[in-house]
Amino acid sequence: MYNDPLLMTMLFDFFGDLLTEKQREYYDLYHNEDLSLSEIAEKTGITRQGVYDIITRAEKSLAEMEQKTGVVGKWHDSRVKLERALGIAKELRELSGNDTVSADLAQNLVLTLEELAIGQ
Repeated sequence: MYNDPLLMTMLFDFFGDLLTEKQREYYDLYHNEDLSLSEIAEKTGITRQGVYDIITRAEKSLAEMEQKTGVVGKWHDSRVKLERALGIAKELRELSGNDTVSADLAQNLVLTLEELAIGQ
């Protein structure tokens, strides 16, 4: 089983709809609801090993999808660049001083980048 909770959550967010219904349910219970394998087994009426196998297959499928597409990595890279651009825009706004045209343009850029950041 994979140990990076943030990565596993992101993989599920991006690719979870491609899993079977049972894989989605068990994966969600384990990674998002933080239930143990035993708790899931008790709740669903299958063995702990059965739960482990389903979650492991789901994790493998998600990891393979990311390996083939690179979507999560590209999203992360875009997010880092967006945050850097936002920092630069804020700095530009501060440096604009009394030049109202530059200050207004910088402020509009900051607002646009913040909207993009919220939408991601």
